Amino acid sequence: MPVHTSGPWGPRVRPVLRHPPGEATSTMKNRRVRAVDPVVLGAVLVLAGLGALNLITIGASNLALRHVVIVGGGLVVMAVAARLGFARLPLLAWGMYALALAGLLAVLAGDGGARNARRWLDLGITTVQPSELAKVAVVLVLATLLGQGYTRRRFLVALGLAAAPVGLIVLQPDLSTALVLAAMAAFVVILARVPLVPLLPLFGAALAVLPMAVLFLEPYQLGRLQAFVSGERGASGPGWAMLQAEIAVAVGGLSGSADEPLHDLRVEYIPEAQHDLAFASIVHSWGLLAGVAVALAVLALVWRAALISRQAQLSEGALLAGGVAALLGVQTVVSIAANLGLAPHTGLPIPLFSYGGTAATSLLLAFGLVLAARRHTYTRWSLWDPPPERQRRPRFARVGALVLSANLFGLAYFTWHTQDVRSDELRAVSEEQMMRCLRLPAERGVIEDRNGEVLASNADQYDVRVLPGLFPDHNAGAVENLASMVDGSSDDLHDEFAGKGEELDVTVATVGPDAAAELIDADLPGVLVAPSERRDYPHGRLLGPMLGFVGVGTSEDMDRWPDLPLGATVGQAGLERQYDETLRGTDGEQCVYVDPQNRPVAAAGRTDPEPGGDVHLNLDLDLQEVANDAVATAMEESGGDVGAAVLMDARTGAVLAMAGIPAYDNNVYTPPIDRDRLQEEINAPGQPLFHQAIQHAAPPGSTFKLVTAAANAEYEALPPDRVVPTGASYTLGGHTFENWRPMPPQDLVQAIAWSNNVYFYDLAWKLGADRLTTVAQQLGAGERSGIDLPAESAGVLGTPESVEEAGGTWYPGATVVLGIGQGPVVATPLQVARWTAGIATGEMVTPQLAASSGDEEIEPSEPESLSFADRLDPVRDGMRAAGSGGTAALLNELPVDAGGKTGSAENPASPTSEPDSWFTAVAPIDDPDVVATVYVRGGGMGSTTSGPAALEILQAYFEQQ
Repeated sequence: MPVHTSGPWGPRVRPVLRHPPGEATSTMKNRRVRAVDPVVLGAVLVLAGLGALNLITIGASNLALRHVVIVGGGLVVMAVAARLGFARLPLLAWGMYALALAGLLAVLAGDGGARNARRWLDLGITTVQPSELAKVAVVLVLATLLGQGYTRRRFLVALGLAAAPVGLIVLQPDLSTALVLAAMAAFVVILARVPLVPLLPLFGAALAVLPMAVLFLEPYQLGRLQAFVSGERGASGPGWAMLQAEIAVAVGGLSGSADEPLHDLRVEYIPEAQHDLAFASIVHSWGLLAGVAVALAVLALVWRAALISRQAQLSEGALLAGGVAALLGVQTVVSIAANLGLAPHTGLPIPLFSYGGTAATSLLLAFGLVLAARRHTYTRWSLWDPPPERQRRPRFARVGALVLSANLFGLAYFTWHTQDVRSDELRAVSEEQMMRCLRLPAERGVIEDRNGEVLASNADQYDVRVLPGLFPDHNAGAVENLASMVDGSSDDLHDEFAGKGEELDVTVATVGPDAAAELIDADLPGVLVAPSERRDYPHGRLLGPMLGFVGVGTSEDMDRWPDLPLGATVGQAGLERQYDETLRGTDGEQCVYVDPQNRPVAAAGRTDPEPGGDVHLNLDLDLQEVANDAVATAMEESGGDVGAAVLMDARTGAVLAMAGIPAYDNNVYTPPIDRDRLQEEINAPGQPLFHQAIQHAAPPGSTFKLVTAAANAEYEALPPDRVVPTGASYTLGGHTFENWRPMPPQDLVQAIAWSNNVYFYDLAWKLGADRLTTVAQQLGAGERSGIDLPAESAGVLGTPESVEEAGGTWYPGATVVLGIGQGPVVATPLQVARWTAGIATGEMVTPQLAASSGDEEIEPSEPESLSFADRLDPVRDGMRAAGSGGTAALLNELPVDAGGKTGSAENPASPTSEPDSWFTAVAPIDDPDVVATVYVRGGGMGSTTSGPAALEILQAYFEQQ
């Protein structure tokens, strides 16, 4: 008699009676089923074949062979398991479970692997991943246990059996595998028709506890999770792998990019292309069609297992088939979603397709048992089948398969959508990350004086730069050839290559023009010849602060010129900075493709540099040398420590000479820098980094009397022709202000000619501070002149308002001493020259050094007429009188009539007990052509120190005319 037992599927019949021999044999023949299902076999072969194709495509042929061997062995295991039948399921299930637990414990007991992840057991000849074994083992155990029917005890034991490997896998830590295993276990429980009442609170508790799993994650895993949540896809960091997967999918298109020139290089950027990102890799190489083939093969296996689950007579077989379908389907969906950026980078493979022996073998073993369950289904005796209304099927088997199918079709659509919408964008990102561009510096323009004399140029030196990834540095002959061309040795070149660090290229030599031409003609692979960017300043200190120097662009330069290439050489001071955009030109670039380790692997595009434009100055080098020598002599003879001279066209503002001492040698600032010499320059006395003519401001002394006289022309506080008593001092409010010597009564012209302090004390007091400072501002005091040089000093012109705003008090004496250029006023030599020219011509000019920039002529700025220009004749007469018979009488030696003004200013910064020495003059006085101003700190009287220097400069100028 048959033995009837009950199970979750209803009455289960175990036949004990045999059919009559003939009938039994006939029935068995009609019902005979192959041990290996052709659909399963075909799907497995498709997955394995595509996996091997992916491995071959990415250059891992050895892994492809191993993959084929592993899957072949797994098929043998599947066939054996399918023929053994279902009777050995409990023994196999518990054996695999125990083996999996032992392996997981052994993994945790071992040393941490990469990034402290512990997932593999090294058995010497191979490695095993116990977590993959645990997935199948849990399915077998749950099917064996819950297939006997539901009881609360069995249910709790099943939960414990599933929780043990899940917990051990979390500790590895491998959260993604643990979640898949937990999901698969939950699905088997649902299939087993466990009542929903105990399941719902259990699932709720699991969801509540799930966030605590992040406590077990390593930093790199937290980074991956954060990158997914934030959408960060930077070229470095945890989002990098997700970016590479997205690029691979987008670039693949419908039929793949295996025939593209950059395919092999792009493959190198796909991390774990043989495992975690195998789906992205196959789509990249063989297109969306290959990816769909992977999904369809997985679906074939899922649906085959789901149908067997529905057909199985024994509940163990039904649960096993459903669990295996869920395991394969969920793992595939999660893996593809991670490849598409729709899930965090989990590290989950697609079994049979991704490279992995443990996953493939264990899954094929499970499918063998599923097929065994299928064979058992077809060997039933219909006489003992329970009535159809009493046969209960696994819960949600087909629904689960439909959900997985919908997910895979949705992922296929998203893959196509990514290719359709983001292909161009991600291809550009791929190109950018694989390409590095080396800057090819443009030849910087030269700076010339008005006569074509070169003041700044490029050194005749060229850097020989080698890209070790493109140059055959392991070829002794090639290295020796290059060494001979750069006049070096092979050993030195090898040392250079070895010490390059992370740089793309290494500069191996600096050569002259002839050797550079020879190297260019030789066209050696991976060898670039580029200008050295060293500037040559043949006149050194003579023009150092005026010309400035160049250097690598700073962050401020990048803000100033947003398109400035990184590492570009720009002007850092002087005219080099002022006209940098003209002089610099446009750098070119040589681009190369690099592998993920930043090693050059192939040349890419090249853009040749465009040389910079030249800058021609108004400056006359001969006059500059005269001015510099004259100032140096004046300083040497007087003991002064700072000196400057300006020679400027009084009508246009063209600067013909502008000397300053001390000055720096700008060759010291040009790479390669001699740091000892540089430190000497920085520590030198007198602030040599300043251009003394525009950045050194000092009390202007009696040269300011011209400004006071001009203020009287505007407001006429004292008629110019009125003779007033002067004497040796001036008293105001109990304070006495001295004259430089006793003077007779004088009018304005005489007072200018003899620099009468008392006259200008009185005149300043009568004008008042407001009117005096108003005119001084019109004449440029306290304001930058606008010369085409950076960092010009504005000097200082105090007013009652500015002094009060600063918290001070404007005393009456301040107005008095301001009238002779002392007190609340300091000016640069250029400012003094400018107001001298303005008073002589009636117009204020803007000083200009450059006459042309590139191909464009620089027109002088339109002079600004003074509102009192028509009333300045008495002032000019005073300057003429000073030059013909007054304090500036040495101007009589000039071939033209000239006018000028001397100055001696008290300066607490003077290195001597003598005042600062000033002298300013225009010539010819009736129709001013040029203005010359000389200053020496601590030089003494203007007529004895600065005057001779100014005379020498003016004589040199008129000798040229």
